[in-house]
Amino acid sequence: MPDIFLYRGHTLEQLQEMPMDDFIALLPAKARRSLKKGLTPDQVKLIEKVRKSKAGEWKKPIKTHSRDMVILPEMVGLTIHVYDGAKFVPVEIKPSMLGFRLGEFAMSYRKVRHGTPGIGASRSSMYVPLK
Repeated sequence: MPDIFLYRGHTLEQLQEMPMDDFIALLPAKARRSLKKGLTPDQVKLIEKVRKSKAGEWKKPIKTHSRDMVILPEMVGLTIHVYDGAKFVPVEIKPSMLGFRLGEFAMSYRKVRHGTPGIGASRSSMYVPLK
């Protein structure tokens, strides 16, 4: 038996057919409040690109700076390129990402890797005599 994705008791097909207000009511508090306030102009542009892409009218990759956009059921299956401050990171939207924000999947910082301690590690090591 294949795994069937459920989000709060609803299948992906039910979520995609559901009116937006009903889906918003299923989201966690922060995402629900954010969407109830309305979408910013950048987010509206992103939703329009997503809808055009689903209809086959948008051929280019979908790029956005809108890291705070909540992932909606109509975005599932698309690859959205999210700006991380330096480059656009491709994010493939999966059903398990519903309710999260796009920015959570495009890290805006790198893991810190410190150099090895010793000669050249700091300015004070200039005055340590070499053997």
